[in-house]
Amino acid sequence: MTSTALQVALAHHRAWTGKDLDGAMRYIADDVVLDAPAGRIAGIQAYREFLAPFAERFLVRAELIAAFGDEDTALLMYDAETIPAKSAPAAECVTVRDGKIVYNRFVFDRTPFDEFRRRQAQPRP
Repeated sequence: MTSTALQVALAHHRAWTGKDLDGAMRYIADDVVLDAPAGRIAGIQAYREFLAPFAERFLVRAELIAAFGDEDTALLMYDAETIPAKSAPAAECVTVRDGKIVYNRFVFDRTPFDEFRRRQAQPRP
């Protein structure tokens, strides 16, 4: 666990899952690109706007399942417990340059969130 990219990815993950968004953003490049299920997001401000609602309002905790990396790339897999979903598996594959994340390919299982929305939309007796 001494690779540069892995250390940066883990530090970023610990910060945002600990609800320290300012700390997390210290590991993000100004021109970061994030590819997520909802589409491509570019730039540090857009990245923050994407992450903030989830990290600050919905995340209860995250359990790291696996983390691997080398000098340029790291892959983290984790299970997030959220208000809408008890278990929401996710993975992030990041590219790091000069100690900052410049690219993040973020994938997660939308199923638990879709089920939550369906339950919320059902008429109440």
